[in-house]
Amino acid sequence: MKRWMILLVTVALVGSCFRNASASEDKKKTTKEEEKTAPRPPVKKLSKYEKLFKGKAHEMAKGGFMTLHKVDGKLYFEIPLKVMGRDMLLASATTETSDNTIAINGYKPQSPMHICFTLTDSTVHMRRVNARINYDAGDARLQQIVAQNFVNPIIEAYKVLAFSPDSSAVVFDVTALFNGGEAALSPVSEGSYPLTYTASVNRSLCSLEDIKAFEDNVSIKSSLSYSVSAKLLTRMLYSNRPLTIKATRTLLLLPEDRMRPRYSDARMGVFLTFKQQISNEGDQLQYYTLANRWRLEPKDVEAFKRGETVEPVKPIVFYMDPLFPELWKEPLRMGLMRWNKAFEKIGFKNVVQVKDFPTDNPDFDPDNLKYSCIRYVPSAVQNAMGPSWVDPVTGEILNASILVYNDVVKMLTSWRFIQTAQVDPRVRGKRLPDDVLKEALAYVVSHEMGHCLGLMHNMAASSAFPVDSLRSAKFTREYGTTPSIMDYARFNYVAQPGDKGVRLTPPDLGVYDEFVIKWLYSYFPESTSLKEETRVLESWIDAKAGDPMYRFGKQQLASRYDPSALEEDLGDDPIKAGEYGIKNLKYILSNLNKWIQDDETAEYRQVLYGQIVSQYSRYLQNAAYCIGGIYLNDAKDGTAAKRYTPVPKAKQKAAVAWVIGQLQNNEWLDNREVCSKFGLHSKASATLNSAVADLLTKIYMNVTLSSYLEEKNPYTMAEFFNDLYVGVWDAAIRNRKLSHGDKVMQKAMVNMMGKSLTFIGGNKIGLTAISAEVAYAPSIQEICLYGLDETGTIARYSKELTELEAREGKAYMAEQMRLSGFGYGYGWQSPVTCDAIDESTTYYYDSALKIKSLLERGIVTTNPADKAHYQAMLFTINQMLGVN
Repeated sequence: MKRWMILLVTVALVGSCFRNASASEDKKKTTKEEEKTAPRPPVKKLSKYEKLFKGKAHEMAKGGFMTLHKVDGKLYFEIPLKVMGRDMLLASATTETSDNTIAINGYKPQSPMHICFTLTDSTVHMRRVNARINYDAGDARLQQIVAQNFVNPIIEAYKVLAFSPDSSAVVFDVTALFNGGEAALSPVSEGSYPLTYTASVNRSLCSLEDIKAFEDNVSIKSSLSYSVSAKLLTRMLYSNRPLTIKATRTLLLLPEDRMRPRYSDARMGVFLTFKQQISNEGDQLQYYTLANRWRLEPKDVEAFKRGETVEPVKPIVFYMDPLFPELWKEPLRMGLMRWNKAFEKIGFKNVVQVKDFPTDNPDFDPDNLKYSCIRYVPSAVQNAMGPSWVDPVTGEILNASILVYNDVVKMLTSWRFIQTAQVDPRVRGKRLPDDVLKEALAYVVSHEMGHCLGLMHNMAASSAFPVDSLRSAKFTREYGTTPSIMDYARFNYVAQPGDKGVRLTPPDLGVYDEFVIKWLYSYFPESTSLKEETRVLESWIDAKAGDPMYRFGKQQLASRYDPSALEEDLGDDPIKAGEYGIKNLKYILSNLNKWIQDDETAEYRQVLYGQIVSQYSRYLQNAAYCIGGIYLNDAKDGTAAKRYTPVPKAKQKAAVAWVIGQLQNNEWLDNREVCSKFGLHSKASATLNSAVADLLTKIYMNVTLSSYLEEKNPYTMAEFFNDLYVGVWDAAIRNRKLSHGDKVMQKAMVNMMGKSLTFIGGNKIGLTAISAEVAYAPSIQEICLYGLDETGTIARYSKELTELEAREGKAYMAEQMRLSGFGYGYGWQSPVTCDAIDESTTYYYDSALKIKSLLERGIVTTNPADKAHYQAMLFTINQMLGVN
């Protein structure tokens, strides 16, 4: 009985367990089914904006007007819709380089791109802004004309990848713009004649680096790799050489509240922004220019009105590179800040400020377009430069750079020695004393700062001073060597040994320099219009018209007519200045071995000797340009200045005689005591005489025009050719022994006849085959002599150029100047075609007959050593004339 009871209880317990287990399983099944049918909470779907960045290496830089995204090696712009259509500048500068002859740190080889972005449907267009056109935007007709004829061209299109979360901005991929693919952003220099570079980017080796965003700009750094080839004219120097550059690109948002521009005046030498006005008044299309200048406005306008000197709202701040040698920093700083003297005279103080690179500001970047800097370039180039960049709408200067090359010290040392060693014992050595070097550095950087303030070269300035005034202590202490440091006036080569107290340097600032600053930066608090300001400014220049101290002379590159607007000259009389200069060169040359010690190989003395030869050549060419010379001015009707005035006849005749006399008597240049220390070489006088003689035989082109323009007492072609004949053939006429210079000039004259007189089946006259552009443009030697080779390229390679390459290069250079305008602002005087009045062939023919007669009579009695030379000249002339 008990057993059955136990069994029943056990069965009951087991059944209960199975029922509980079954119920539990049923409950689980029910729960799962309920879960399947029950509504679930929604899963968040990623937006297009989020998909761009989620799960990727994402770096963001958010600034005041836009945001940058760097994502897995790609770059995205996030640009607000509100800035679509706004003007921006996009610039590229070199930050690091593997070759600073091709890419210079801190330099922007390309002008910034003036662009805007526009949104059409799902595409962002990058457009180049057509800033040259100006019109009244409120005039419906003019608005339609511009809309149909002067649209901003599209230069790139980008697909909109996403809108920002609040739909206020669009995001698009701009990686290709910053990985070396955009030529307008290339940091690689294209070189300058005769050395040119071509670079192809290796995109597989390029990468994005740092990104930064600020209130009105963003900055992107890229590592770029190129294969570079260099060509010297037609000769390949090297090809596919690797080049690596870190470039900094700045996208700068231009302000909507723009500076009031200032109309230019051709009588003031300033850099320009070119414009085209479309209006309903008079001619609908008018071309004009604006003066480039910084925006200078007083902080306290009321104090300014009371005549107090006030600080500007925005000073012109330059940051100094810490890499400069310590000795240089003080004179560079002072050289920049000396322009404050000119600003103080028009009511502003502390305008130009110089600061060190800030070490406590992580946002500072010397290669950002927001910062203007003075940079050190460890290069063998003997130069400095001062480029600037502007708002293309108003001409407001937004950024400037001063680049100072290491070997500028070598240039200054040779200048001071060659031009002033006759009176300054301090410079008679291989190194300049610290005080002299500082003085010279301050001058160089002041000149470059003038460019950064908007001033062009004024090559006519130094001609304002009478030559003998440069020997006066009182005069030079007040004025220095020139009315403008924007001239290439250099140092006082006129001062003679024994002249006491004479200043040997240009002024801190010249009279002209201060006048340009007044004209360019004067602020008119009561002025209500641009035209009202222009009338006042124009009257200031009118009052100075005819005063040589305030005359602006354009740099002459495409042609050379004006002997008063040359580089590397002093005073109003190139013959008198040349006489003083030559006396000094003879004195310096005679003491060269004594003054330059510690020069066992004579290498340094040979460099200085070459500079002496070049300086002498300048004196001769400065005088030669008086022959057929024409003084040029941008004159206004009703003022004292004249647009052109031929050089007086007496001065032209004197120049012919003086230059020829120098070529006949310059054996002193081949000083045996000095030259015997050098290695194998030819006489320097031979090369110099050949170059100057070649100039003399071509300058008849200038005489043609000059004589045509002079109505009262012209220096005619007949007189010029007679003076040339008498001078060049003086030895044969007077039966004296030939000098080397005589032979060179005679051969040059006969060679030019050969180009002008062509023998075809008998006596026949033909015209010269020399094109005007090539004839008037400066020669290879002149480019070097007059400091026009700003990068030192031509000087470095000129000895390697063959005669053919030199001719081709000169033609190329003339064509490039004609096409490009060279960026000097007002351009220059183009060559004037004189074919209709050119009678040179007639006079060369007449000269040939006279020379033939002279040699036929004189060969019998001439010096035996000269007989073969004269026989060769006579044979050549007979061939030209068709005489057997």
